[in-house]
Amino acid sequence: MERLGTGIGWRPEIAEAVERMPGIDWVEVVAENVCPGHLPGSLERLRERGVTVVPHGVSLGLGGADRPDPHRLTALAERAEALGAPLVTEHIAFVRAGGELTASPRLEAGHLLPVPRTRDALAVLCENVRIAQDALPVPLAVENIAALISWPGEELTEGQFLYELADRTGVRLLIDVANLHTNHVNRGEDPAKALADLPVEALAYVHVAGGVERDGVWHDSHAHPVPRPVLDILTDLASRTSPPGVLLERDDNFPEPSELERELASIRDAVERGRAAASAVSGTPEATAPAPATSPAPAPVPDATRARLALAQTALLSALVAGTPVPEGFDRARLTVQARALAAKRADVVAKVAPELPDILGDAYRPAFLAYAQHHPMPGGYRRDALDFAGSLLRTGAVADVRARRALRVWWLDRSGPRPRAHRPTVRLARATRRVLRRR
Repeated sequence: MERLGTGIGWRPEIAEAVERMPGIDWVEVVAENVCPGHLPGSLERLRERGVTVVPHGVSLGLGGADRPDPHRLTALAERAEALGAPLVTEHIAFVRAGGELTASPRLEAGHLLPVPRTRDALAVLCENVRIAQDALPVPLAVENIAALISWPGEELTEGQFLYELADRTGVRLLIDVANLHTNHVNRGEDPAKALADLPVEALAYVHVAGGVERDGVWHDSHAHPVPRPVLDILTDLASRTSPPGVLLERDDNFPEPSELERELASIRDAVERGRAAASAVSGTPEATAPAPATSPAPAPVPDATRARLALAQTALLSALVAGTPVPEGFDRARLTVQARALAAKRADVVAKVAPELPDILGDAYRPAFLAYAQHHPMPGGYRRDALDFAGSLLRTGAVADVRARRALRVWWLDRSGPRPRAHRPTVRLARATRRVLRRR
């Protein structure tokens, strides 16, 4: 496995700062946020300097009941090739449910949701990972996620689940130590036990991020400083193996570059403490060995197994985003917290992809969107969500201010058709005339 070193998540908001930071060996970019033929200039300059760029996918849903979407796999492969990446990464999560396997409408979570740690879910995940590996031009690594909720009837611990996955598929692991801390606070899982069970020889690299605790629940926000417990888990991991790479994630509420550099220094110190502890015991930390060879592919997962998982995931996602009854065995209070978090994230992302909406609606944007989200699950991506939200406001007359309503209507009309409307009256008249003539 290539030694990556110390890196940081590349985001447009901190692109210039990242270019100037000393000691940055590599960066990670959200795969869905870059276009292979039009890479941001900042990423091009980093690549020219020899900085490795790794695409990190968030939308495959490898832990879902469906087989991976070939179009999404092709898109991820194109980004890996455009960036000259040594590997690509994704998540052990499901992000959508419903559809053909359940004969129900497709639902999008807009978030990474946990996979049940059962034998059935593991079999589906392994097959999905193999499909992805076959479609990608470089090795794949998958990341453990943070969760607010636990599935009832789980059969494996996190470490056992990850070990089985790596052993059956040969896939690399991206270990997020912040997510181990999140699961410790929210689900009572021991991070040291998880690390002890991990196949460290499969480690690709490590994520480090911050979060915040509210009312006894840890939120993996990626918008707060990295806390000491997360650095301590990183030290524990570094005492067990030598991580090929460690990366700081920050997605929002970006601090001054000097603060990010201090966090990177803390991460380096945490790794060095782990290495020193390992050297004191055995002379040197255990090196990361090649990942185990992939075992022969087993028989395909039966459709009945995928259907059972699909029904379970759809029931959970529907309870979170559509207000249907909470499935048996789940913590109702925790599901309420998760549902609110999903709606809040959805409102934040829509505000980013369609910044005109908060500008038009002002302080009314957020409460209006959260009220809308209670009764309108997201069937597609966030851009579609923004259009549907604006269309709903216009249909229901929910915007009282005349100027705001007029501006919202113009915004919606400009984006809901196959091409933007022309704002010159003569052009609009000519197009309307052509439409009338075509009807004759």
